[in-house]
Amino acid sequence: MPSLSKPQEDPPELPAELEALVRVFRRHLSATRGLSPNTVRAYVGDAVSLLAHVAMCGIEDVAEIDVSVIRAWLATLHAAGQSRTSIARRAASARALTAFAHERGLLATDPGALLGTLKTRRELPEVLGLDEVLAVLGDGRGKANGAAGGDDVSAAVCLRDTAIMELLYASGIRVSELCGLDVDDVDESRRTIRVLGKGSKERIVPFGVPAERAIRHWRKAGRPAIARESSGPALFLGALGGRLDPRTARRVVHARIAAAGSVPDTGPHGLRHTAATHLLEGGADLRSVQEMLGHASLATTQIYTHVSIERLISAYRQAHPRA
Repeated sequence: MPSLSKPQEDPPELPAELEALVRVFRRHLSATRGLSPNTVRAYVGDAVSLLAHVAMCGIEDVAEIDVSVIRAWLATLHAAGQSRTSIARRAASARALTAFAHERGLLATDPGALLGTLKTRRELPEVLGLDEVLAVLGDGRGKANGAAGGDDVSAAVCLRDTAIMELLYASGIRVSELCGLDVDDVDESRRTIRVLGKGSKERIVPFGVPAERAIRHWRKAGRPAIARESSGPALFLGALGGRLDPRTARRVVHARIAAAGSVPDTGPHGLRHTAATHLLEGGADLRSVQEMLGHASLATTQIYTHVSIERLISAYRQAHPRA
């Protein structure tokens, strides 16, 4: 997937034919492939960058785009100091664009298919230890960091934030999936949530007793203090009653972790990594973790086995007298 960096504020003006390609490509990504708005924005931003380079080369006809032009564009990105990972992701965007143009008959052949795949080092995700998670979440009975206080709204927000932290760690869902949850997506009796993931794929994810307790407190004592007529069915709400925004959820995670003291800072994705790693370390099988996280490929989930192995090696070297 391409980088999710912000698109250019003032995108370059493109020749009419290239601009038309961008428009239909955007519709294809959103309507046909069902990608999230952020992912669509990233693909389109990379497409605009590539086509701006194409135009600078004097090419205004889509049919004239070839692999040499794409390679020259990637070379300019490298010269500008972009990382191998960023360039690899932008190359993936270029391949998606040219494959689409070829399917539509705008290119006789697909030049993107001739691009080599740039090998990148896959970084192991940062995860929190169990003691660090407990320092952030407390004992699971409402005694977590950031205790409620102040007026009704402040107390409600505190209950919401506790439920957010518990559910993110308990389920390993993405922050966008958390913010998209509706009240009816929660089955408290079975302790499961219905999640709409990437590509509009639905899955059922379990969660534990502390998360169930935190969600119940939020729904009964917190949400009614914030909810408005315009709130709709959203499970988690902002302080003004609208559906919770992912940026707010990220701030909640960083704030709760900072309040815990010496715990390394991480965000919602770090809690997702942590949940997956702890599941595998606890004996969960890889396929179950794949299903829970909503990964399309088992290879994506396998990175967490490497995390577990690295932690095992580290513990061995610290503890074994003949390490």
